[in-house]
Amino acid sequence: MEIYETQSEIAKRKSWLLSLVVIVLVAFGVLILLQVLALALTPFLFGVSIDEIMGLMSGDFSAANGRMAMFFIQGIGSGIGFWLAAYVIAHYIDKADMHWEIQLPRFNMKSAGLVLLITFGGMLFNAFLVHLNSLLALPEALSGLEIWMQEMEDQLLELTKFLTDFQTIPELLTGILVIGILAGIGEEMFFRGLIQPKMKLYLGSAHAGVWVTAIIFSAIHLQFYGFLPRMFLGVMFGYLYHYSGSLTYPILAHILNNSITVILVYLSNQGKIDFDLESTDAISYPVAFLGLLGLLVGIYYFKKINKPNGELDQSI
Repeated sequence: MEIYETQSEIAKRKSWLLSLVVIVLVAFGVLILLQVLALALTPFLFGVSIDEIMGLMSGDFSAANGRMAMFFIQGIGSGIGFWLAAYVIAHYIDKADMHWEIQLPRFNMKSAGLVLLITFGGMLFNAFLVHLNSLLALPEALSGLEIWMQEMEDQLLELTKFLTDFQTIPELLTGILVIGILAGIGEEMFFRGLIQPKMKLYLGSAHAGVWVTAIIFSAIHLQFYGFLPRMFLGVMFGYLYHYSGSLTYPILAHILNNSITVILVYLSNQGKIDFDLESTDAISYPVAFLGLLGLLVGIYYFKKINKPNGELDQSI
């Protein structure tokens, strides 16, 4: 039911390779351009030098206003970057129409309530996938690669812990804005709004489109030890779009997932709850099972409520 209507030659199935190459080039070009723009503005807006920003990325978190500066760079370079890349590709290359006049009216509160259930269930089950992913190991022949990936994971984890070590309510709200809202909108516009209907067309299967897009979504984050849980989220978001034909639902689910995680981290840092962002051992199988059950029940009724309708339910 994904909506992506275009007659552009480059968007047709026979041009799949050229289309994917253009997507990669435009997306990386937009992301790099916005990252450079954000970096150039950072010294003037936050009083943080480029050297200090580079230090933050390599583990030196001593810069004053460093957290807010990094949120600014991440929000502009990633959240807005993915949205802008999707817009440029859809409107100027594919000359496509996502028909928001059809997508928006498909949003209803009953389905939104189910999205809440699906998201909570997915978060509970995802704890099991985080644990499972931590047990994966590469063959001995690739031990050097595994060590490098682990070092990258540790570095990214330290940066994540720094970014989510909110000291004030404004920092918390900024974290929700960047990690929750901007990332949720930008990434869903790009991956579910643009990539998923293309994968559906190229592969000839809606389900293959959902799963391949989820794999790309997870892989592009370059976190091997978070691959399975992030792919699972991509699949969940993908089916919300596929069954409803409205990006409002995966966007809502993505925002809820990220924002709830940010709030849990904040409450843990304040000593209100026991929540460890880096723990991969603490797993309750009954809770994970209940989460999966809630997710499946939610998806079942979500699909039942959002039945196919309209002439534009076929993508491209």
